[in-house]
Amino acid sequence: MKLNCDMGEAFGAWKMGLDDKIMPFVDQANIACGFHASDPLTMAKTVALAKQHNVTIGAHPAYPDLVGFGRRNMDIAPTELKAIIQYQIGALKGICDSQNTQVDYVKPHGALYNTMMADFSVLETVMQAVSELDATLPLMVMAVPEAPEIKKMAKKYGLSVWFEAFSDRLYTDEGRLTPRKEPNAVHASFDLIEKQVEQLCETGTLTTASGKQIVIHADTICVHGDGAHALEAVTRIRSLVDRLSLSQPTKANVK
Repeated sequence: MKLNCDMGEAFGAWKMGLDDKIMPFVDQANIACGFHASDPLTMAKTVALAKQHNVTIGAHPAYPDLVGFGRRNMDIAPTELKAIIQYQIGALKGICDSQNTQVDYVKPHGALYNTMMADFSVLETVMQAVSELDATLPLMVMAVPEAPEIKKMAKKYGLSVWFEAFSDRLYTDEGRLTPRKEPNAVHASFDLIEKQVEQLCETGTLTTASGKQIVIHADTICVHGDGAHALEAVTRIRSLVDRLSLSQPTKANVK
C-alpha cells in the first residue's frame, strides 16, 4: 500500500503544510499547480523536494479558486474544464522537465475531485483532458463501489486508474466521504486513524458511520500534511503500513 499526500500548497508569503518534514514518509506527492494554491517557485521547490526523496510526482489540478482553496464548486463547461486541467498539468510538466524528472499521474483536488466522483460526466471530462494531453498518466480517483464502471470508462480513453482511500475520513454507507460540515467527519484521534488504515490494509474494508463494513479496493492511502499533528499522524501511518506489508504476502502496487 502506497501513501500519497497533497503538497506544494503554499502561495507567495502564505505557508501551508509541512512538506519538508512530511515528504520523506510518503510515496506519492500530489503537487498543486497554481489554481487552488501554489505558484511557480513553490512548484519548483516542491518538485525538487520530491526528487530528493525519490517520491513519485503527481499533478494536482483544481478549479480556478485561490480564494476558496479550490473547495468551492464551479459550473464550468466541459471544453473550458479540459483546458483548465491541461494547462495545470502542462505547467507542472514544464517544471519537472527543467529538473530532469517527470509527472507520473494526475489527482484532481478539492471540489473538482468531489464533483467528478459524484457526477461521472465530469469524471469523463477529466479523463478526456488527461488522455488528450498524455494517456500514459494514470488518474487517481476515490475507491468507490462503482470502481468497475470507472475502469470501463478509463479504458475507453486509454487510461489506467489508481484508486485511493482516506486514512482520516469517516465514510458513508454509500462509500463516499462524510461531508466535513457533519460531526466526526474527520477522525480526531490517532487510534481511529490507525484502526482504519489497518482494517483497510488487512481486510480491504472500512467501517462506515453506521457501523456497516464496505469493501474498498485501494492502491494508495491519502494522508494529510497540514494540521498541528500532521507529522505524527503521517509517521505513525508510515510505520503501520510498513509493518503490515512485512507481515503479508507481496502484492502488486503502484509507484
